Amino acid sequence: MVQVDTREVIGPAFYDVHRQVRDSRVDEVVCKGGRGSLKSSYMSVELVLQLKQRPDCHALVVRQYSNTLRDSVFAQLQWAIGRLGLAGEFKATKSPLELICQPTGQHILFRGLDDPGKIKSVKAPFGYIGILWFEEADQIRGGEEAVRNVQQSVLRGGEYGLTLLSFNPPAAAKNWANRYALESRPGKLVHHSDYRSAPAGWLGPKFLAQAEYLRETKPTKYRHEYLGEAVGNGTQVFDNLRLEEITDRKVRSLGDPVCGVDWGWYPDPWAFNRTVYDAARRTLYVFDELTRQKLNNLETAALVSERIPAGEQIIADSAEPKSCADYRAAGLRCYEAAKGPGSVAQSMKWLQGLTAIVIDPQRCPDTAREFAEYEYETNREGEAVQAYVDADNHHIDAVRYATNRLWTRKGA
Repeated sequence: MVQVDTREVIGPAFYDVHRQVRDSRVDEVVCKGGRGSLKSSYMSVELVLQLKQRPDCHALVVRQYSNTLRDSVFAQLQWAIGRLGLAGEFKATKSPLELICQPTGQHILFRGLDDPGKIKSVKAPFGYIGILWFEEADQIRGGEEAVRNVQQSVLRGGEYGLTLLSFNPPAAAKNWANRYALESRPGKLVHHSDYRSAPAGWLGPKFLAQAEYLRETKPTKYRHEYLGEAVGNGTQVFDNLRLEEITDRKVRSLGDPVCGVDWGWYPDPWAFNRTVYDAARRTLYVFDELTRQKLNNLETAALVSERIPAGEQIIADSAEPKSCADYRAAGLRCYEAAKGPGSVAQSMKWLQGLTAIVIDPQRCPDTAREFAEYEYETNREGEAVQAYVDADNHHIDAVRYATNRLWTRKGA
């Protein structure tokens, strides 16, 4: 029996996450964030709470390197057990590294991925292993495939399965963990937090003073280290990108959406986006997307018709006037984008000059990935040159077309 109110050990930012896990609404939780975000504290508490609810279930905690386990996740789980008032129930062993719940015989096992054979040989003394925690997941060599291999090897034979992943987002948007956090599926919950949502008393004045000093002196490092943002390696095109939820209510408050279409077939996809622009705050919101391959114009027009209200404006790539005409024949209000010499650079600079480009990563995972990973071309020395790469930019193009009437205005 847990001896304390869980709200005393779980940060407020994680209350809803805990409720969803408690109610079995998710089978995977990805927690990312900066220093002091309390994500590791939450993960350790949640793991113990779930074990206590299932006496035939065991847990496995994984990091890339086995020599980092004892001073990180092992110590973190001992802290969680103590804070939950359960220290008297658990016995710790160092060889092998385990935490054992003595009333039930449940084990919390620890392994490093630097010895794959030890993962394959993991066996529960009874029942099954139902909970996996990958800490510092961004450091896992092999990325998503390595995580999936562990899941397939370990999560067998039980009625319950929960995977936990936690990490500080690397600076590079192309890191597998940053990409993985943008991918959605039923049962997967992605949560981002930073120290600002943690009770100040839990962090202490020294921590807060250090964060404030870095915010004032080195804002980019502050965004990366303390806010957990993938700020890039200096060659990213969009420094003004924000990935966050965009509600229907927010969209309705901003005015009429405008859609953009980039024509494609295969291997380049057809890409569609809906956007709305807040001129007063110079902020563009991208809140819907479709990505398809090998569909003709009538098929994609049908998809768009189901997606938008009648009469909503669509601006598409003018390189295919017949495709635009096909859309109009299908009853869509579709116009060709105005292009000309230098139009790509003009539109890109307009997007870069906005206060913010806000993309909902749950609604628009492909668009979020493209904008986050889009970088300048580099020379042999790795230095950025003023050239935009014409690859992996299909939704970027769709957004450029959607905003065509804005960035072509005089003075824009």
